[in-house]
Amino acid sequence: MGAGLSILREADLILDLAAAASSAIHFNDLGLDPVALDLGFFQLKWYSLAYLAGILIGYWYLLRLVAQPGSPMARRHADDMIFYATLGIIIGGRLAYVIFYQPEILANPLDIFKLWNGGMSFHGGAVGVSLGILYMAHKEKLSWLRIHDYVACVVPFGLFFGRLANFVNGELWGKATDVPWAIVFPTGGDVPRHPSQLYEAGLEGIVLFLILAFAFWKTKARYKPGMLVGIFLLGYGCFRFAVEYFREADAQLMEFAARTGLHMGQWLCIPMILAGLYFILTAKGRRLRVEPVAGSASVA
Repeated sequence: MGAGLSILREADLILDLAAAASSAIHFNDLGLDPVALDLGFFQLKWYSLAYLAGILIGYWYLLRLVAQPGSPMARRHADDMIFYATLGIIIGGRLAYVIFYQPEILANPLDIFKLWNGGMSFHGGAVGVSLGILYMAHKEKLSWLRIHDYVACVVPFGLFFGRLANFVNGELWGKATDVPWAIVFPTGGDVPRHPSQLYEAGLEGIVLFLILAFAFWKTKARYKPGMLVGIFLLGYGCFRFAVEYFREADAQLMEFAARTGLHMGQWLCIPMILAGLYFILTAKGRRLRVEPVAGSASVA
């Protein structure tokens, strides 16, 4: 009897989704193309432009932050950060993706360098950027934690453009749903799905940026080392953890998600959430008098 009811429920769900698919938004009707510019011998993809936009706009915003009194670094240090951040994003992001999401690539190590055939992990990119900051801070004798605070404020730009690029590529879509804004993606079968890429762009990009901007410009958070990076880690971790409930797990990790009860992305967010809480709760104890590196007025 129980098995029969289960089969009936699954049949009803299939019929509901089939009906929803007929009225859902079809990705192909949006006229989106992963290739922004095609010259025949050369293709420029939106994904590449997303990385460039995130880095360049993030750099512009970082210069605005550094220009305020009490900055932990000078303009020349911000210039160096572009180099270290780019290396960290590419190397850390790719290695983490291979290790945590597609370890079979390790069977052919040269495939690790084929960025056009694989993915990137934000968690790995974040670790890569962090290592770059640690190196630069040690080299220049700067406060590594306060630099992290400033860099954390610009990361949402990259997250926003990156998730938009995921959407344009029609990848990393969400679970099946019948919500009015559901989209039928070409690689997701004839099933309406959550546009989870847009959920992440809104939360990890826009909302997280606004929270950090308020903390930086309207409070004394930047004078409490670790506060801003803590807000970022906690905010990103919570937003990503929540959206993963609407996002389909990577095909090669479906079994892992079913076995552990959480997606790989959620497991990787747990240490971020814990670290964020730690930095926020201990930031007050690190409150210090900051002499201006940029600007003119002293900061108490």
